[in-house]
Amino acid sequence: MVVNPCFFFLKPYETMIAAQDAIATNAPDIKIRTAQTQDLNQLAEILTDSFHPPTGIMRWVSPILRLGIYEDLRNRLRSNSEHYLCLVAVSQASTATNYYEEIAGTVEIALRCPPSWQPQVSKYAYISNLAVSQSCRRQGVAKQLLLACDRTAKEWGFQELSLHVLENNHQARQLYLKTGYKLSQIEPSYGTSKLLRRPKRLFLQKNLTA
Repeated sequence: MVVNPCFFFLKPYETMIAAQDAIATNAPDIKIRTAQTQDLNQLAEILTDSFHPPTGIMRWVSPILRLGIYEDLRNRLRSNSEHYLCLVAVSQASTATNYYEEIAGTVEIALRCPPSWQPQVSKYAYISNLAVSQSCRRQGVAKQLLLACDRTAKEWGFQELSLHVLENNHQARQLYLKTGYKLSQIEPSYGTSKLLRRPKRLFLQKNLTA
């Protein structure tokens, strides 16, 4: 997602997991499937709510962010890339007259090119945009999505899986460590003052052959 310069203070949603999602208690009866076009509205809502909660000033910019997230995700789904997948966790919900699927969470997995200072490294499998809906948090949904990414990376022929997490996102870090990720690199933060300086990003990797 390319954030409008007017909103430079906003944290990017692509490399994080919402802190509320991280600790699993009782995993609901869910299934994992690939995202479809009709899921876009729910997915944009979940991602916006997870990474840009509509509180304070965010209430005013939230609709703009939601639209940007919607369009970005729609373009990725339309790309038909061989090595890109948006996964959703769905649970069965019901009304007085019928049953329907409710999206509990989402995650994306794709291939990324190495940074310019690591030209000897080939493309690697990378996780982003892991988020869980408010009603399904702390129920193991995030863990199930991560395990689905493990299976996908193996099917693609990769032995490692990578992701970023912010240094101050302690609950997410706990989840990743519990699911087998290890710290690979600490990336520096930028900014000329403590007010503008962002938390460091931690680059984590998981060995899928262990």
